[in-house]
Amino acid sequence: MAKIKVGVVGLGMMGFTHLDAYHDMEDVEVIALADANPKRLSGEERPGGNIEGQAQGGFDFSKVRKYTDAQALINDPDVQVVDICVPTPGHLEWCKAAFAAKKHVLVEKPLARTAADARQIAELAGAAGVLAMPAHCMRFWPGWTWLKAAVSSAKYGKVLSASFKRTASHPAGPFYKDGAACGGAALDLHIHDTDFVMHLFGMPASVSSSGYSSITSEPDHLFTQYHFPGGPVVTAEGGWAMTQGYPFVMQYTVNFEKATAVFDISAENPLRLYEAGKEPVAIDLPKGMGYAAEIAYFIQCVKTGKQPETVTLAQGADALRIIEAEVASVKAGGKSVAV
Repeated sequence: MAKIKVGVVGLGMMGFTHLDAYHDMEDVEVIALADANPKRLSGEERPGGNIEGQAQGGFDFSKVRKYTDAQALINDPDVQVVDICVPTPGHLEWCKAAFAAKKHVLVEKPLARTAADARQIAELAGAAGVLAMPAHCMRFWPGWTWLKAAVSSAKYGKVLSASFKRTASHPAGPFYKDGAACGGAALDLHIHDTDFVMHLFGMPASVSSSGYSSITSEPDHLFTQYHFPGGPVVTAEGGWAMTQGYPFVMQYTVNFEKATAVFDISAENPLRLYEAGKEPVAIDLPKGMGYAAEIAYFIQCVKTGKQPETVTLAQGADALRIIEAEVASVKAGGKSVAV
């Protein structure tokens, strides 16, 4: 079968991370890149990642078509899939352009700057009849896919409580200092856990959030309780306001009726399971991160012509809807806000 031909728009941290994933896939060929920065197009300038193993490089920039205008890449008749990794405010514009050109689209998270824009993206994709997916990588992350399966199967009984934590020092660059553009840590970082809470338990009835802005005009650190009538009790902490040098933290603790699961990305064995009457065990997890798995999944959807189900555009819009309720709660001093 012929390789799926991809064009990547935007060569920031996530654009390079996606290139890493494509580099190792045999059924995909990245044939075109678009970025306004010629040094990034040549591979001379490469942003680093915030997780070890991210944006490593190794992609051969000499063998691809290079465009300084994203529209030119979208118009390239050989490009079948447009992978959009531009800053969040540009997602709607370039999704519109790609859908108009009848191209399939993978778009980085968050799906858009606002829930309203995200809903528009979902509507436009449906009208265009193309395949499209937001890149919510945690739905594909080793240890988190295990958790989803454990919750769905009720193998350890129902969930009584769940807590998530994702904290870091502030990433470099003007985009991440512009709250109006990036949405602060609430939208750019914490949304990973908000989306995964929704993935596990559905839409909460309401949220209560406390937090503060110390770097941008939007919440840079926040604590949220997601209210699910009848349970479980679910909380998440997220933020990028830690002192420089603070390590990236990604954790969860989920207490089932019959077991407790603990994930810590910094541990040698990140996922441990505690069951009554048994010795704690380290769960064997697949190697790698969620980026390659999410991209491989979307490429398989393109091959089969089947709309993505593991994560959808509508769910990407719903995650933004929850985040907007969290931000409103922070700004209202922690008052509960309906979703």
